[in-house]
Amino acid sequence: MVVSGGPGSGKSVIALSVLGELARQNRSVMHATGSRSFTQTLRRYAGKGSTRLKNLFGYFNSFMSAERNGLDVLICDEAHRIRETSVNRFTPKARRAEARSQIDELIGAARVPVFLLDEHQVVKPGELGNVEVISSYAKQLKLDVEVVSLHGQFRCGGSETYEGWVVDLLGLDGGEPSVWTGDGKIDLRLAESPEEMEAFLASKQAPGVTARMSAGYCWPWSDPRPDDSLVPDAQVGGWSRPWNVKSDRSVGDAPGSAFWATDPNGFGQVGCVYTAQGFEYDWSGVIIGPDLVARDGHMVARREESRDPAFRSRKSVSDAEADLLIRNTYKVLLTRGMKGTIVYSTDPETREYLASMVKVIRPVETVYETAPGDDLG
Repeated sequence: MVVSGGPGSGKSVIALSVLGELARQNRSVMHATGSRSFTQTLRRYAGKGSTRLKNLFGYFNSFMSAERNGLDVLICDEAHRIRETSVNRFTPKARRAEARSQIDELIGAARVPVFLLDEHQVVKPGELGNVEVISSYAKQLKLDVEVVSLHGQFRCGGSETYEGWVVDLLGLDGGEPSVWTGDGKIDLRLAESPEEMEAFLASKQAPGVTARMSAGYCWPWSDPRPDDSLVPDAQVGGWSRPWNVKSDRSVGDAPGSAFWATDPNGFGQVGCVYTAQGFEYDWSGVIIGPDLVARDGHMVARREESRDPAFRSRKSVSDAEADLLIRNTYKVLLTRGMKGTIVYSTDPETREYLASMVKVIRPVETVYETAPGDDLG
């Protein structure tokens, strides 16, 4: 099964609900992702207090030597992060030679493999999970394939309109950018400075309400200092903040990278796409760096402004691939907020362009839905 849906359409809710139900039925089932942050968070919270539950959560590269059909069901969440192979620098030489494609390993590991994905969330070179690739591979194996499209929208205030606006703004599906006037569901606003953005997000923080700042990978990312403090690498004018922690180990009060989005102490560090992807928070602040600017009425990606090591080699990553990955990165960052998003661009021309594209005339409204047959008089 291949389940496709945009951010917040309920993919992970479905994945965890199915996982729990199948486990209760004593089916052999596992949940796997390609994200260390996502899997570690699930192990910490969903698997809390139980080794058996923790062991239900694994990684895509955990099935290189798995028994064929050893599981009843394998749920591959965030399947857009599937890679060509599971081989990495730690893989023994003997196993490298016999490595299969990662899709083949995942399909072979269970009687019913389930892939949940969003094709606009491929943000790293080598990620290839999409509906066509997975479906075609399964059909070559003469397997029945069922594709499910999720049209609902849970995140971003339940606003499918907002997600479409972001896709068009970023030039991802061939649509033309349009002016955002508001739809009553999501609070979108612009900041004149990172200080203004951070102050707004800080004012929204409250018990049970989460706010985070994230940015494109446009600044260096230093290791912690000898005194175990973080270096404020993300710098805009006189404002600076550190990136989220690189490793899973906390540094001072700052949580390890896997828990930046869920630990209250994640506020104050700037998250990157790799720690934000797969999560949501109530209020999202996004700094659009110099790797994506507005020119002549359209957003233009500039790979030379990216500090992501994956983009260094043009032999490994073409300009066209880098362009798409940068746009997808901001698609992810701009769709993390459930209640609202505040955006700042480091580029003056881009700030002017965004101001012309965000003119809210319909603010967020409280909508009460009545059940069929209710009579409110």
